[in-house]
Amino acid sequence: MGFLSIRAVKSAEPDKEKTTSEPKTQDSSNAQPSSPPKPAPSKLPKRPVYSMKKGQIVRVDKEKYLNSVNYLSVGHPPYYKGLDYIYEDRGEVLDLRIFETGEHALVAWVGIPTAPAWLPTDMLIKSEKLDYERL
Repeated sequence: MGFLSIRAVKSAEPDKEKTTSEPKTQDSSNAQPSSPPKPAPSKLPKRPVYSMKKGQIVRVDKEKYLNSVNYLSVGHPPYYKGLDYIYEDRGEVLDLRIFETGEHALVAWVGIPTAPAWLPTDMLIKSEKLDYERL
């Protein structure tokens, strides 16, 4: 029975620890004209720009909502009348977020005892005045 011999061989790759710890020096022949130092990047992420603002009075576009995934996911029968308040009554935008599927607003309806709902902002109709008249 033969034995396998194993021997250690030094890697051909340069040692990463040595290259990272050595300070980088610039050769004067390769020096580029000095440019003003770049400002340090802000550590805070940029705030997104939303299409509406918190406190905005809105209502839902009925045609867009009935043809959306949001309506189909609820499982209401066709011509369901229990949601008419979202098209007729005023809703207030409580929060805005940008999700993977787009910009959404958390909308609560004034005077309607129901939970707020996240809806895409493209199906919301802005109201310019606070004295919103019911349709």
